[in-house]
Amino acid sequence: MSAPPSTTSFHRAAPVREQALAALFVHRAAETEQLRRLLTPPPGLQYLRRCLRDLQQRGLVHGIRRAHHPSLWSLTDQGAQDVATWPEFAGRHPRRHTALGTRSAHTLAVTRTALTFMEDARRRGDEVTAVDWTPEVAHPIRDGSGDGERALIADALLRYTRVQPTRALLRAFVEVDRATESSERLASKVITYARFHRNSPVGPRGTATDTSGLLAWQRSYPVFPRLLFVLTGAGPRALAQRVADLRALVCEHPLTERFADEVPTGAAVLEEMEERGPAAPVWWPLDGRPGRCSWMDL
Repeated sequence: MSAPPSTTSFHRAAPVREQALAALFVHRAAETEQLRRLLTPPPGLQYLRRCLRDLQQRGLVHGIRRAHHPSLWSLTDQGAQDVATWPEFAGRHPRRHTALGTRSAHTLAVTRTALTFMEDARRRGDEVTAVDWTPEVAHPIRDGSGDGERALIADALLRYTRVQPTRALLRAFVEVDRATESSERLASKVITYARFHRNSPVGPRGTATDTSGLLAWQRSYPVFPRLLFVLTGAGPRALAQRVADLRALVCEHPLTERFADEVPTGAAVLEEMEERGPAAPVWWPLDGRPGRCSWMDL
């Protein structure tokens, strides 16, 4: 398949097959209905299935039929290598898309989260496409600390262009939690972000490696992205308690407390985001302020 045109209108103009390949390259895996909703405009379900069967016959996508669950789609290694040559994905390295294993549940939860932002943006007239969501964004942390994480690996980075009431380019790191780890472990991720936020790169002996005066994150972002925790995988009461625990733990640590004061940081429940939209007041600020707000107003 030839590469699609490199234009900003690609996702509105490209055929469904090319859009599907691009969406699976970005999101790594999606159920059939999720994939349909990722495309712009969403095609008919039967037509999408025909397109996917055609791509499967050409060795570009892999479909998994699951008992009592919708089919799961991902790129083959060949499909990932082909899409990686498209101009839209210059600099993105293809990953092994078919080897999802035990991470498939988490991958699909991240895709669900992306869809809440994309569909809300469509309703609001804002600008977000499937490729404005980048999973597994990694940044090294070289702050001379002998313990802690050596790298920040965000579940996803969201690039969102708000049109009304004023045009604004918004960025957010997104962490999706399926209640598979303790609240304390979840809060420790904020420490990693806080370390990255203040990180001035140093060498192995504590010497500066960057004489520009920039912090590490300023090499990649004009403004430090918001930090959004999306919680799912448990009942409403349990998730509400996890949000409360996260808020309390962030305010107890001096590093994370300062970080939450300087960087918009919040937590919300995925099911509530799906019901009301992420722009609704479903986010609890992690800096301890009472009440809830939109993720844009954190």
